[in-house]
Amino acid sequence: MLTIGLLGGMSWESSAEYYRLANELVRDRLGGLHSARLLLYSVDFAEIAELQAAGRWDDAAEILAAAAKALETAGADLLLLCTNTMHKVAGRIQGAVGVPMLHIADTAAAAVRGAGLTTVGLLATAFTMEQDFYRDHLARHGLTLLVPDEADRALVHRVIYDELCRGIVREESRAAYRDVIARLVGRGAQGVILGCTEIELLIGPEDSAVPVFPTTRLHVEAAVDRALS
Repeated sequence: MLTIGLLGGMSWESSAEYYRLANELVRDRLGGLHSARLLLYSVDFAEIAELQAAGRWDDAAEILAAAAKALETAGADLLLLCTNTMHKVAGRIQGAVGVPMLHIADTAAAAVRGAGLTTVGLLATAFTMEQDFYRDHLARHGLTLLVPDEADRALVHRVIYDELCRGIVREESRAAYRDVIARLVGRGAQGVILGCTEIELLIGPEDSAVPVFPTTRLHVEAAVDRALS
């Protein structure tokens, strides 16, 4: 079994899901007392969030590249960056290490294409919904991405940072997200990518009339496949 390096803490709420899912998947596939071989580097999210808000992406990339190097030095055979938003600097991080880093958008795109869909909605942070890095990556897989309107983007972003990243799950926010999803479906979305790792704490298949694609779970599944191959 290969050792998976988790570059997490953004937020720790979703990184805990990465840890849980990896261990559950290995247990289910190998049976008995098997669990995943994992290394976790958890950053201080407040520091990263401040750099995001200030547009200092290069500075954030330096922090994460150093963390990736530390995971490689500690023995990680492959890396997962446990956040969608910071894949904006995925190239910088991958360039700092010699082991592969599985890109979260690649795993999401593979699932969408595997379901036979081409047009999907995206729920994510404002950075991910409004900047080109995620859309362009999915476009290279032949996918068309729909994002919510301005008011809905603000709502989705606020719930992520003010609630989900703090471990707060509210029924009112779940209902609001359901409405956002319904509006995306009304515009032609055949499915919805849950493009922020915390959103899976709030939204599941039962909240959408079309398939949802949980990026955290898909990311971990791809890593476990690689680790056990």
